[in-house]
Amino acid sequence: MRRSQLNEILADSQALFAQHQIYLPPFAHFTPQDWTTQDLTRFQEVFDLQLGWDVTDMGSNDFANTGLTLFTLRNGSVGGKPYPKPYAEKIMISREGQQTPLHFHWYKMEDIIHRGGGNMIIELYNRTADEQCDTTDVEVVLDGERQRHKAGSRLRLTAGQSISLTQGLYHSFWAEPGHGPVILGEVSMVNDDRRDNRFLRPQSRFSEIEEDTDPLHLLCNEYARFLPL
Repeated sequence: MRRSQLNEILADSQALFAQHQIYLPPFAHFTPQDWTTQDLTRFQEVFDLQLGWDVTDMGSNDFANTGLTLFTLRNGSVGGKPYPKPYAEKIMISREGQQTPLHFHWYKMEDIIHRGGGNMIIELYNRTADEQCDTTDVEVVLDGERQRHKAGSRLRLTAGQSISLTQGLYHSFWAEPGHGPVILGEVSMVNDDRRDNRFLRPQSRFSEIEEDTDPLHLLCNEYARFLPL
């Protein structure tokens, strides 16, 4: 992904959040120059827990079709130290035609909440012992209602609905074509994007960036690259 493309995505994402009256913390708007004027020691939790912007094409080099835009608002440490917070929260944008590939988490249980925009489609499978997609029925909870669906079912969620995803449950989601992008919330156990994503097909969780211009904002996995931490 080119840095210029990434900058456009970030600007568009901020406009979309503003349109839906979703407000981000002040550091979301820091440019690299803004960061240099801060006492960085006061933001150690941001750097250690990878809070902030996350734009990924999952290594596909095809963001329009495979990818996701996220902002991690809060997080804790795996194992509880040094940051004892046992939960995490993200706000995300899934654009039309853009799919998040099938994956599950070994550790994290999460709720995905439809916060606004078009319709969200989510595809579900149990995993087998060798971490492939199973053919057994899937049990999930939507807004407190327990449901059973056939393997590979695609559920449609509209604004205000949510789904609970347990550990080991394969899921893929996207914005239904023709209905616009979707803003999603995620409330979960502690998030560890370095080690807790199992994609059905090998994917890179973070993108390689081609530096064709200066960054508008820094991504959550590149603070140490640009800042004197």
